[in-house]
Amino acid sequence: MRTVRQLLADKPAEVYAVAPDAPVVEAIRLMADKSIGAVLVLRGEMLAGILSERDYARKVVLQGRSSADTPVSAIMTAQVVTVEPDTAVPRCMRLMTDRRIRHLPVMESGRVVGVISIGDLVKAVIADQQLELEQLQRYIAG
Repeated sequence: MRTVRQLLADKPAEVYAVAPDAPVVEAIRLMADKSIGAVLVLRGEMLAGILSERDYARKVVLQGRSSADTPVSAIMTAQVVTVEPDTAVPRCMRLMTDRRIRHLPVMESGRVVGVISIGDLVKAVIADQQLELEQLQRYIAG
């Protein structure tokens, strides 16, 4: 069974983040520039929260706030669900489904070492199923 560590090995190592006092528009620009759906909010090297497109839509757009005048800390999700590198992929999928989230920061020794998305997990599950199918076909044909 694949682990988060294995998923991170197949991804670029860069983690995109903004500071809590950054204006929301800066975080949205970063997400647009990098084609990502969420950014971490870091206070130095400490995880302070996560900001997703969903947070933006619900807490800025629907509440009529200004993206330029609102700090990220005012709309970020501060209670962040995280995983460790040795967490199994099915456990991550359960967490994301149960909590209705799409991104999981990966923490090791109190530091952020990566982020996995629901897309990363789906890709891994499909690859594992394809491998199992091929092995079964070889077994049956052999």
